[in-house]
Amino acid sequence: MSEKRWRSTTVLAVRKNGEVTMAADGQVTLGSTIMKSNAKKIRRIFDDKILIGFAGSTADAFNLFDKFEEKVNEYRGDIVRASVELAKDWRTDKILRKLEAMLIIADKNTTLIVSGSGDVVEPDFDVAAIGSGGNFALSAARAYLDDSRYSAHEIAEKSLKIAADVCIYTNNSITIEDIK
Repeated sequence: MSEKRWRSTTVLAVRKNGEVTMAADGQVTLGSTIMKSNAKKIRRIFDDKILIGFAGSTADAFNLFDKFEEKVNEYRGDIVRASVELAKDWRTDKILRKLEAMLIIADKNTTLIVSGSGDVVEPDFDVAAIGSGGNFALSAARAYLDDSRYSAHEIAEKSLKIAADVCIYTNNSITIEDIK
């Protein structure tokens, strides 16, 4: 019998015209069962100046949220430095390196994807996505990005809805947070 896996999430960050939006669906799935439909996968930290979203194990993500918040306070809001230091700890610490999650971190100027394999990536385009539906949301967001009719918020919302229509691990219970 194969081990059941927790599957969850699509998290997307979109940056356009000085606005940064992060959106996430609310579905948490165990095997073929939807366990929760309205999970909150985005947090605001550092006086609401930084958004952080997660995909993967919830307990692991909360642990990483706490560790990242410590780092961002230590480095006075510098998310690049805090992310690199978190990735180093995540990769080398015996306990942390077993955590299974990915993070998207964004402030007014920078968007980063941070993984347990030591990656800290700033995407080439003004969008980043993680999770099982991440590539669907990313593709939709990139298609909408050049359309001047849509704000970052609207692009994130439309893209998550498309991902929810395609990915069985993504739903339409969407949380959206903005930094303007």
